[in-house]
Amino acid sequence: MPDVNELLNIAIKETENLNQGEVFLVRDLFKGYEWNRISRSERLLLGTLFLNYVNTSRGSIQAIEKTSSGQQKYKINVR
Repeated sequence: MPDVNELLNIAIKETENLNQGEVFLVRDLFKGYEWNRISRSERLLLGTLFLNYVNTSRGSIQAIEKTSSGQQKYKINVR
């Protein structure tokens, strides 16, 4: 299993496949079975690292509202 920094890089790279205006969760960037193989603690850390990446980069990803279960939603803006 890749470490959390490798998972972060995979998630960032996967955002290149999303369309402008698309709303997504970090879990959407992984296949279901891949996501389920990541431990809960690593998923939480990955979510924190991804949010930090979005807030500190000048990329096209914007953090928007959270889901009812507390998962952060993101949106792809103009590239």
